[in-house]
Amino acid sequence: MSENFSLPLRPLVEKPERPDSLPVEIAQINAQYGSFRDVTEESLRAKIEADKNKDPWSEEDDGEKELSDEDTAERLDQLYKKRAAITQFALQAHMETSFALDFISLLLSKNTPVQAEMSMSPYLKQVAPLGSLNAEVIHPPPKTEAAVNDTKSVARGWRLQNFNSAANKLLDSATRLESAVESETKYWNEVLAVKAKGWKVCRLPRERQALGVQYGFLEATPMFRDRGLAALRRTNDGSLLLDKGLIPLKARTVRVRVKSHGQLTGCSKRRPTTEDADSTESRILQARDTVYEEELFHELVREARILGSQGVTTRQNLVRFPVSEEQEVLLDLVDDGHELLADDEPTSHEHDPVADALAHSVRILLAYAHRQNLRRRTQPPPPLSPKRRQTPEYQLLRPVMAYLQHSSHVRWLESLLNDVNQVLKSAGLTSDFTCTPFSSLNFKRFNSSVPKVEALVQEFLLPYESTFSGKLVCPQSSFRTKVRTNVVTPPFGTHYDISVNVPQYPEIRPPNRIGLQDEAAWVLTHFVLLDILTAICQVKATGDKKKEGLLTWQAAYPHDGELMAVSSTGQCRKMKVSLSRHELTVDVYAIREIDAFRRPAATKTSTIRSHTWKLGDAAGQPSLEDFVAEVSKP
Repeated sequence: MSENFSLPLRPLVEKPERPDSLPVEIAQINAQYGSFRDVTEESLRAKIEADKNKDPWSEEDDGEKELSDEDTAERLDQLYKKRAAITQFALQAHMETSFALDFISLLLSKNTPVQAEMSMSPYLKQVAPLGSLNAEVIHPPPKTEAAVNDTKSVARGWRLQNFNSAANKLLDSATRLESAVESETKYWNEVLAVKAKGWKVCRLPRERQALGVQYGFLEATPMFRDRGLAALRRTNDGSLLLDKGLIPLKARTVRVRVKSHGQLTGCSKRRPTTEDADSTESRILQARDTVYEEELFHELVREARILGSQGVTTRQNLVRFPVSEEQEVLLDLVDDGHELLADDEPTSHEHDPVADALAHSVRILLAYAHRQNLRRRTQPPPPLSPKRRQTPEYQLLRPVMAYLQHSSHVRWLESLLNDVNQVLKSAGLTSDFTCTPFSSLNFKRFNSSVPKVEALVQEFLLPYESTFSGKLVCPQSSFRTKVRTNVVTPPFGTHYDISVNVPQYPEIRPPNRIGLQDEAAWVLTHFVLLDILTAICQVKATGDKKKEGLLTWQAAYPHDGELMAVSSTGQCRKMKVSLSRHELTVDVYAIREIDAFRRPAATKTSTIRSHTWKLGDAAGQPSLEDFVAEVSKP
């Protein structure tokens, strides 16, 4: 504590707010200067002059001089006396206060002895029993009738005012409570209606006082699983408000378009809008569908990044993959109800069913991926390892691409065989084939432990295989072709496995695996050509056509489609046979001479006969057998 700190022990004398009254000032003047009778004008002027000539510092100097002359012992003695006086004053004040407290406590002990005893001093408890002192009003002054009436009127007025105030507060509270009950009832009725629809209602993880509805998919990726929970807020009137958080205000969907020969020929249908779009059920459904569509497109883009080697490209909000050389599929994420641009408007609706089927397929495959996640989560986890397990990409694009590509190759091969058969039929030759598309699908091998829906999808995740089999021109010749498509594991793409049974050429075998359509078409038409050469060699004149010296054809260069005939008289002719999917052409040349190896030794002359059987020719043309018999005459 600072040495200059001083604590006053006497109350401060405050200056009155207003000056003293006249009697007080007169008394002060009488005490200082005497009676007014002794005051004259001369004495006052002399007093004023003396005060002007007086030195203001003289009194202070005299005081300091007197203090300096006093003895130190006297000063200490005075200090001790003053301290003793202050202490005595404080003790006296404490004693008087204790006496007053004991008096009040003893007075109150008559009515409240327990409370009064707590404040009584021990000495008073010994000398005076509780309740020995009491106070009563003796003979109160009587009140007039007017005063009593006034008191009653005032009391009645206060009482009525308090009653009115209490009534107003009770009415306000009742109104507020009624509105709160209506609001709560409306809110909980709508919450129960949401739960009755089958939605899961739970508390929010980070806001335990609020309720939420789980409309998302628990087996989705964490980014979309956390967005599948929306808070059920309550408005002022008690209506249910769905707080969707990060969900866009507009519904979004994955659009599938088919492009053929550079023109849009198909587009998936838009999601139908409900009549009651503002209802809670509609908003929950819209939020669920939007989260599902966003997750679907996210997984499509994620899978497309690993399929770049198979022709899949991504650009901003678009995924593109080819089906064939003329056709490709486009997938993008758009808002429902958006206006189509001029470039996005389909020129025709030929492939609308294909686009709708693809849109439904990718959604079914995503639901199947969710089921697989649930199945893996319910099984015992694999052993721990330092390597982090990577989450594989969902198979969404790959099964769709495999199906479309396989269908395209099957249709192409079927069209090729039909064209070749039509050409052979126009030439009078008979051939037949049987097509078994998607022969690898076997719905009878379903596992009873797996639900039928999952087993059905699993069949379409396997490599696709279609089978073509039939007979060639000769009855003993046959062929079998397997078309296999796989985009999940190597080898990727579509491959043709062709096996041919041509007894005349047993040493000739087609390649084991053919990956190009042109090469497959060449192999098939080449073996048909070899079988045609065999049929030509077997042509003989019968009946009235049988004559001596008829030419007999033999295959000279079968792989080039060349035959040669030599008669007994030395006449030599050469036949050139060419086959394509559009026509069959036979040219016959005359050869002047042959060498020792029965090969043409000289240049051929001009064409003797030529005939072409084209696709779609009308009936009435000579058959190949008739033509060969005609040109075989000497």
